[in-house]
Amino acid sequence: MTQSTIEEQIRRVALVEGGLSFEQVTDLVCDPVERKAPTWWFIALLASLSLLALLKGMIGYLFWEGVGIWGLNNPVGWGLAIVNFVFWVGIGHAGTLISAILFLFRQKWRTGINRFAEAMTIFAVMCALIFPGIHIGRQWVAYFMFPLPNQMAMWPNFRSPLLWDVFAVSTYFIVSLMFWFVGLVPDLATIRDRATTRTRQKVYGIFAIGWRGANRHWQHYERAYLILAAIAAPLVLSVHSIVSFDFAVSQLPGWHTTIFPPYFVAGAVFSGFAMVVTLMVITREVFGMKKLMTMNHLENMNKIILVTGMLVGYAYGMEFFMAWYSGYEYESFAFLNRAQGPYAWAYWTMISCNVISPQLFWFEKFRKSIPVMFVVSIFVNIGMWFERFVITVTSLHRDFFPSSWDYYTPTWVDILTFVGSFGLFFTLFLLFLKFLPMVAMAEVKMVMPEADPHHEEHN
Repeated sequence: MTQSTIEEQIRRVALVEGGLSFEQVTDLVCDPVERKAPTWWFIALLASLSLLALLKGMIGYLFWEGVGIWGLNNPVGWGLAIVNFVFWVGIGHAGTLISAILFLFRQKWRTGINRFAEAMTIFAVMCALIFPGIHIGRQWVAYFMFPLPNQMAMWPNFRSPLLWDVFAVSTYFIVSLMFWFVGLVPDLATIRDRATTRTRQKVYGIFAIGWRGANRHWQHYERAYLILAAIAAPLVLSVHSIVSFDFAVSQLPGWHTTIFPPYFVAGAVFSGFAMVVTLMVITREVFGMKKLMTMNHLENMNKIILVTGMLVGYAYGMEFFMAWYSGYEYESFAFLNRAQGPYAWAYWTMISCNVISPQLFWFEKFRKSIPVMFVVSIFVNIGMWFERFVITVTSLHRDFFPSSWDYYTPTWVDILTFVGSFGLFFTLFLLFLKFLPMVAMAEVKMVMPEADPHHEEHN
């Protein structure tokens, strides 16, 4: 037996720490779908639905009253709507990276968490799309934004990065949804075949689209999965780069910088992986998935959080260096104002959460500590929200004319709309945990030792 063969076996065994058989993997993943939902799930769903109702109420109030109920002023014309949009798009980056890029690089450790992360991507992008959808406050004139013939000769500006967002995010959502669904098909067929009621057989059978596990089916599945992975991989880099163009192509000090595209991508992966860790720590505990969502997965994700956190910290430092090196007094003022001005509290919250807290992951003891990684992942997401707030607000509230300076304060409607968006996210996430397999059974089995045709020979 060669050294490479031994290492491959070690990697495969590490993916399933308990040495589970194929049947045990199937039973473990299908159990939450097949058994009655526990009481805590109904309580959590009720709380999420309450927040979702709050979101609907805030949107209805916005449509009735207009955007004057938000905290926008002159010069802060962009407020929490754009902050929340960028935040949620960033949350959705980890799923596609885990599924597409790690798949193309044949990183087999992804198989235990990719389905989980993909679902989170879909739901986060749905939350993100709410905010540009409601930002005009007068939805009955939304058709002005579409290239339709009209008597006022109003046409969308296709040179505007805001319109680029429409194409980028919608493409990202569609490709991610297709990628997620294709990966689900073999597992949906498994649940269909195990179903004990006619209704479940029909429902899961419809979405399994006739899957029977034939050789031809597997060939088509692997080809489609590879093609979608190849399409999705560049989207990981392009989507948040285009979102950053909302700021970078402007002439405003603090926004007009070429570091934004890679900086935003690193930040998106940073926050996305943090959210995956937050939810995965809870889910693996309450559903008994520790043998599939292993400490190996969590440690690898914590390493990525550490790396991307350092990239984000580097970007923060480079922004200040370029502001000083440029000799442009307005640019220098914009960054000094972030650190020393009225919003210094937000800036230093961002630095503490995004730069300082991930440094704990240099130590293996902390990388493998559930309480530590849970707390750090929450701090990272708090810090990344504040990053978007700092970028958006501090560059606007003090513009070129001191006479127009003003302090932006979100209203209760701004805050409750953001809180309500978590209701949509967690409602969809809880339904996913109950009605769909949270782990990709077929992919986990492919990397188990038993999947190796020479397994017996190796033993």
